[in-house]
Amino acid sequence: MKRILCFCVVFCTGFVDVLAQSSTVSKNVSTLILADSIHQKSRKIWIYTPTNYTQSHKRYPVLYMHDAQNLFDAKTSYAGEWNIDEKLDSLNAQVIVVGIEHGNEKRLEEFTPYPNEKYGGGKANAYLDFIIQTLKPEIDKNYRTKPDAKHTLIMGSSLGGLVSLYAVMKYPTVFGKAGVFSPSLWYSEQIYTELKALPDFKAKVYLLCGDHESESMVPDIKRLEYNINEKRCYCLHLNKLKIVPGGQHNEKLWRDAFVKAYLWLL
Repeated sequence: MKRILCFCVVFCTGFVDVLAQSSTVSKNVSTLILADSIHQKSRKIWIYTPTNYTQSHKRYPVLYMHDAQNLFDAKTSYAGEWNIDEKLDSLNAQVIVVGIEHGNEKRLEEFTPYPNEKYGGGKANAYLDFIIQTLKPEIDKNYRTKPDAKHTLIMGSSLGGLVSLYAVMKYPTVFGKAGVFSPSLWYSEQIYTELKALPDFKAKVYLLCGDHESESMVPDIKRLEYNINEKRCYCLHLNKLKIVPGGQHNEKLWRDAFVKAYLWLL
């Protein structure tokens, strides 16, 4: 009886905490549901527009970001939000941000370009097809965007960092810039093979990781930077690598890095 009571106290307290968590999303964020025939019946999309959007006639660059559950709202985040809306509001940022919710249990397969012998996956092409063929046309149709590659960015962390890198490799005429945070380069050696096989690499890329992530993270991201530099002269200053002392593989690292990455990319 005591064990049942203890469990009830712990569980119910946690449940109340979840219910008590209020939404932290700003008034500049809206949502829509788009059909995604590739992986699921529908996918929730979060859209941030500049504070002065309705009073302006300007067109804006667009930043596509993965894991939208963690970007704007503490209530939906897994381990803390990135505070994207508050940070951009404070900068009076002139950008539209499109956050794409991941497919929950399908997240691994949709963020990985190639299968891993142990973990499977490898369906990033279908995920990017959804962004390019369904989502981007919808955004460009209904919002005042600058639709060219120079003004179309993509950003994510961990597996989201991996798929962002892959996006600028595979679709350079769509995505011209990328924020690649703590990319899961360990998932497949093939990312390096395909990078080396590219005739060139045109994207502007901000690379970031912490030195307290996995043992392979820093060597992997330095290897990635080296391979990118082999494709073009470093003097062009089209890629930047930031290794954060004490940085761990978590939302805090990526949240704290967002503003500097955004400002450098744009």
